[in-house]
Amino acid sequence: FSLVTGFHEAGETAEEGILREVKEELGLNGTVRSLVGVYSFFEMNQVIIAYDVLIDDGDITLDTNELVDYKTIKTQDLKTWPSGTGQATKDWLAAQGIVNEEISFRKK
Repeated sequence: FSLVTGFHEAGETAEEGILREVKEELGLNGTVRSLVGVYSFFEMNQVIIAYDVLIDDGDITLDTNELVDYKTIKTQDLKTWPSGTGQATKDWLAAQGIVNEEISFRKK
């Protein structure tokens, strides 16, 4: 499991893009609260622009072309990971005053 992510489409702002992705993947509307940060994602040769999005009340309706399942996690239980959106998660948690354990990815 991870965060809602997606790719930018022509003619939309980054903020419009994340709100579109939330709507497509979860069937919910939201409001961009703030920019979390911009992160290099070397493993995929991409740049991540991460936002804190407040989701409107409602029932999650998955687009099964996008996601097959979801899981909600209490903020205080959320763990971070060393790459990609994991660093954005770490920064978002720090802004909430939370420092949690990071999950390590070990190569075998």
